[in-house]
Amino acid sequence: MISLREMKEKEYLPPLLMTKLMLKGSLSLAKVLLFNLGTLKKLRRMDPTKIYQRPKPSYTIPKYKPGMKYCDSDEKYLRPTLYCNCRAPEIIAMANHLGAFKKSDYEFAETAFEFVKRKIILEMIPMDDAVNVLRRGTGTCLHEISLFIALCRAAGIKARYKLYALTMIQQWYDAIVAPDPLMRKWYDAMGYFMLHGEGEVYINGKWLPADVGPTPERQAAAGIPITKFGEDSIGVWFHALPGTIMRMESLPITLGPSSKLLMRKIAPASVAKINASILQQIEKGRKIIEEAGGEEAYDRMARQKMGPEVPKIQVEYRKDKISFKED
Repeated sequence: MISLREMKEKEYLPPLLMTKLMLKGSLSLAKVLLFNLGTLKKLRRMDPTKIYQRPKPSYTIPKYKPGMKYCDSDEKYLRPTLYCNCRAPEIIAMANHLGAFKKSDYEFAETAFEFVKRKIILEMIPMDDAVNVLRRGTGTCLHEISLFIALCRAAGIKARYKLYALTMIQQWYDAIVAPDPLMRKWYDAMGYFMLHGEGEVYINGKWLPADVGPTPERQAAAGIPITKFGEDSIGVWFHALPGTIMRMESLPITLGPSSKLLMRKIAPASVAKINASILQQIEKGRKIIEEAGGEEAYDRMARQKMGPEVPKIQVEYRKDKISFKED
């Protein structure tokens, strides 16, 4: 059994800021549920399996062979942590398949980034380990980050989490939140309802961002560029609420029980609706990319529309609402 000392050392306990955010989210959810019991009962009677069917992985996990090279250091950002077992046989096998210890650190991290970004489909499900994400081929943004970090740590590259409370661009609000009345009321009541994040890897003395969450198709559906390794998501499709950015070695232990309660007990049908809308968004983006003449052509067009640089956003956060001003 893990000791309290180890839990503190590996950052399994949520920081005070995250505790406050989760508490606020729980209170907001309770308020929405209390005033929408009829909607909740109706949604709970729906069969989630009739709304959403999980897609099969588009890749095969390489077979693990004894003697495959991997990093066995106990150093911070290289060791296994909660939900991120970088020493699972499948993780080691995939890391070797992607070029661990053969490519430079930058080249490997970029390869791992492209694999997770393109192959793992966004699905709202309770937190579990990175190896399950690899086996399943789906997961939340936190699942995807954990898989990317696990692959990098297995290859001997320091990697960590960067989390923050967010507000999302209108296109993703319309696709993910708006289709379900319960989620819409929850989000609108809070201004945000979840944490987002990205991975960061330490290469050549610098921490480089890697947001593996959106596939190219989902970004095309939203009309934004297909972001690459080293590009930050903040200011492109998400906005971080001021003062909420947290950098951590591990995801906190509280995320597992809370995500299971919400997604499997409180609103499984609502979650299934979100997952179904994500697949529709992917299909829409695929057609947009095809009509543009391919990913490169689409990305070039999207970046030209955004201009030479992303507009600076000033976020004003008040208890009653969140507003944005463009400089």
